[in-house]
Amino acid sequence: MTTQALTKTEFKFPGQKSVYHGKVRDVYNISDEYLVMVVSDRISAFDVVLPKGIPYKGQVLNQIAAKFLDATADIVPNWKIAVPDPNVTVGHFCEPFKVEMVIRGYLTGHAWREYKSGKRSLCGVPMPDGMVENQKFPEPILTPTTKASEGHDEDISREEIISSGLVSKEDYEMLEDYTRKVFARGTEMAAEKGLILVDTKYEFGKKDGRIYLIDEIHTPDSSRYFYADGYEERLGRGEQQKQLSKEFVRQWLIENGFQGKEGQSVPFMPDEFVESVTERYIELFENITGDDFVKSDASQLLNRIENNVTGFLNKTTSR
Repeated sequence: MTTQALTKTEFKFPGQKSVYHGKVRDVYNISDEYLVMVVSDRISAFDVVLPKGIPYKGQVLNQIAAKFLDATADIVPNWKIAVPDPNVTVGHFCEPFKVEMVIRGYLTGHAWREYKSGKRSLCGVPMPDGMVENQKFPEPILTPTTKASEGHDEDISREEIISSGLVSKEDYEMLEDYTRKVFARGTEMAAEKGLILVDTKYEFGKKDGRIYLIDEIHTPDSSRYFYADGYEERLGRGEQQKQLSKEFVRQWLIENGFQGKEGQSVPFMPDEFVESVTERYIELFENITGDDFVKSDASQLLNRIENNVTGFLNKTTSR
């Protein structure tokens, strides 16, 4: 018997104006005042949502994000108001900035691919010569991207963001400051757990003229983590680092002939594979937070979420 996974929601909450279905999150707008973010068990790789959900994945991501939002609230105000259900965060409705703040402490992923092709600057930020894959930068670098409503996000420089009016100079300087400080806090918290926070992205929005940190932070879907133990040795030998991310799902897909390219179809996902992914996500949760993971009752998932959120909204809006 496979545990039920949350793959689709179509709630009608009190005061609901609209709903946005993302790859993983379903975001409900309540009277342009609150957002109800339901974190589903859908999983995406290579820009494709896979056909089966991963039980408890949504709870894992939602609870990691909530923990880190609380742990950084002294640095920057954030959108979170409450977690009325293991899969749900309710927060302030903010007008999002049209850029994502990507910060990198190490030369890996997209930055490494650019570096390997001969580039020595990314988003207008210089990268030193003579570096190797996964090496630590002398200082973390900020490499923002545009937030595309469709298609891929594009690299953009600080100068382009300000000159094009995407974000005002004053606001952008605050976003940079917040990004560096939140990343430093995330780095400290990761180090306490024997992990390295390699790179991550943050999104910010505005409400009543005030900047808020929004969406999820420091989850394995938005961030890359290495295990600190053995990092230097692997680097010295030119080996791949041991990662704490959903990279293992991509690897399984590649081994089964899928990389999201035209004409390829997603391989069948056996129950054993799905269960192994659930176990990996729970392991991620426990490693990143240092807390034991408590599985929520998933027998009546949709009813549970609807009752918890409706109860919370009725209480909040009747004040």
